[in-house]
Parts: sequence; C-alpha cells; structure tokens
Amino acid sequence: MTLRSPFAALAAPSNRTSPVRGLAGLAGRALLAAAAALLCLVQTATAASIAASEPAAPAVATAEVPAGVTAGVAVFDRQTGTFTEQLNASMQFRSASVVKLLLALDFLWNRGPDYTVPAADRARLEPMLRSSNDDAASYYWSNNGGAAIVNRMVSRLGLTDTAPPPAGSEGFWGYTALSARDTVKIYRYVLETAPAPVRDFVMGNLRQSTRCGSDGFDQHFGIAGSFEKPWAVKQGWSGFGARGDCGPVGAARTAASTFEAGSGAKAAAAVDLARPALHTTGTVGTGDRSIVAVLTLHPLSTSFGKAYTDLGRLTRSLTVPGGVAPAGKWYGTWSSAVNVRDDATTSSRSRTKLPAGVEVLIGCQKKGQLVSVPPYSNDWWAYLPQYGGYISNIYISSPDNRLPDVSDCAAS
Repeated sequence: MTLRSPFAALAAPSNRTSPVRGLAGLAGRALLAAAAALLCLVQTATAASIAASEPAAPAVATAEVPAGVTAGVAVFDRQTGTFTEQLNASMQFRSASVVKLLLALDFLWNRGPDYTVPAADRARLEPMLRSSNDDAASYYWSNNGGAAIVNRMVSRLGLTDTAPPPAGSEGFWGYTALSARDTVKIYRYVLETAPAPVRDFVMGNLRQSTRCGSDGFDQHFGIAGSFEKPWAVKQGWSGFGARGDCGPVGAARTAASTFEAGSGAKAAAAVDLARPALHTTGTVGTGDRSIVAVLTLHPLSTSFGKAYTDLGRLTRSLTVPGGVAPAGKWYGTWSSAVNVRDDATTSSRSRTKLPAGVEVLIGCQKKGQLVSVPPYSNDWWAYLPQYGGYISNIYISSPDNRLPDVSDCAAS
C-alpha cells in the first residue's frame, strides 16, 4: 500500500501575534510534530510487517550460475506475492554501491510535509542513484553518521542480514553487508510503504540509470541488459579497479572513491571483501511487477567484462514475471576498449567503449568500412541495439565475417 502524508491535512501555523492565534500556532506546530512521529511509526510498522511476511521459496528455481561464481538470488513477483527464485537468498555480500539505496532513504526519512529535497542535495542524490556517484555517497556517509545510517535502516525496515562495515573498515560504506532477500525488502518498502514523494523520487531516478557510471564503468549489466524497458536499477561493483572506460573519448571521470581505493583492505569479517563483486538490483515490468536482486562474487583477477557477461547469463536464466527478453543474438567480443560508433565507419563518433571481452546483444549487421587487424580483415559491422551503435565484426568472437544467424540491417 501507499501511505499518504498526514501533513497534507494540517493547516500551516499562523504568523499573527494574537494570543489566541498564537496558541493555535503552537498547537498546530505540536500537531505537526505529533503527525511526523505518527508517520514514522506507521512507516516502520508497515515495513516490519512486510519483513515478517516472508513468502515461501519456489518449488523449482531456474537460476544457472556460471562456473566459479558465488551468487545470492531473489526474485519477488509483486502481483502474486511470491518468490519465483531464491538461491542463497540470506547470504551476506558486501553491498558495493547498492548501499546507496539506504543512504538515500535515510536522508529522505521524515523530510517534512512535502518531502522537499533541497537543490544542493538533489544535485548529489540524483547522480548517486542514476550514475552511482561515489563522492555523493561518501558525503552522506560522513555527514549522516556512517554505520549509524545502516543501523537506523535495519531497524526501520526490519532487515535481517544487513550490517555496517566490519571493525577496522568503518569508513568503507561499500563494505556494508547485504543479502538478496533484504534487497527485496528495501524495494518493497519503497514501492509499497514509503510516502509517494519518496517512492517517486527514488524510483524515478533509478528509471533514469545512465549507461556509464560516474567512475567510467558500464553499469547496464544484469537487469538492464536482460530485459526490455520498463525497468529500474541500482547496480553495484567493486574490485575491478578505480575507473572504467565507458563513455565518449575524453569523458570526465570522478576520482577514485574512498571505498574503491580501499577495496583491498584486509579487515577481518565474515563477508568476503576480496573477490570482485558485481550486483544487479531493481524492478522489471509494467508497474514494477518483479523485484530482482542478484548479488555475485567472482574469482580473483576476473576482468570486469567477464563478470559482466557471467552476471548477464545468470540474470537471463531467471524466471522474472513481467520481464521481456530483448530481440537479437548474444555474441562474445575480444580486444579491449572497442569503440561503439554511430555508423559503420572508424571515422564516425564513438558513443562509448565496450568492457574488454564482454558479451553483447546484436540486432542486425551491415557492410561498412573495411577494418584490418592483421592477419584478419572484415567489412561487416554489427548493430548493438542496447548501445545504439555499431562495432566492427572483426571484434566479434565468430569464425565468419558475416554472422550466420543475424539478419542484415534494413537500408536507411
């Protein structure tokens, strides 16, 4: 359900100096405070009721976990109120950037009658939610209490597997422990309990997820690559280096975050802080029908492109009600920093660069400029609908210049 703010029904306190009206103003302010406290209690109670009503696990799960990958999976169908997938759903993973959901919700908790977000905070929260900006996360972590944020949200939402970073790593917000089932609870709170302005702000920004994260990593893996829109995502990654190559040549990148710079810290903890982590979380389908949480760890030294591909294959194997698979054929690629271009020529603008060795969805192909990487040459180009551009077929892992199971692009 969606709770309406009780503040909307209250008149603003009077500014006049009449004793009677002054008393009324004091009463109004007291009533406002009482209403705020009541709203907090109702929100917390409703969130706790969601946490207590744990639907049963599905009889059969379809999750196909690639070799070497450790995964925690939960898919919740909001239409039927049941899980369609649960695998290691209570297992704790370091959250990486998924904790930014809790940072945003903590900030928005009890903001006032209309939950107005000041311009300065909007300028931080929007890129934090859309582009996973680390500087914004560090700002709220430092200014709003660090580990206390996590403890507050655990209590408010009735989370069972979420915990602050371990001793010795208190400053690393991305070391917050989180499970797939707790991630589902967080999204259920946003969608079913949070005041409408909070829900609209958070989900509205997650629906505007940018292709490239602020640190230059391509963040449209997992949910974003596996299903047609509508979807909304908050992704997480850790252990792949400080910066990626996503974006046009010369695109600005944020500085390495405090969290990522310390990703090799040797804190003692039950949660694995060493293996590279890649997580996809969010909603899929009309009306946010399914909540999807896939948290993964990969072998040491796994490249970002390999983890991106493995997470994509795992996500595509899941039963996700309301999810529609995109049309096209999946192919592997090779080389690093391969340009995705506006057209089938090396002189056309580069839209972004692919993660090294990543698997891509190909919609069609056409002849274009001859590209040579001795001893090979190829004049066929593949159109990548999820990127809106072309790559030379020479970089696709196939023995044929023209891909045998991909149609030609319609003449423009």
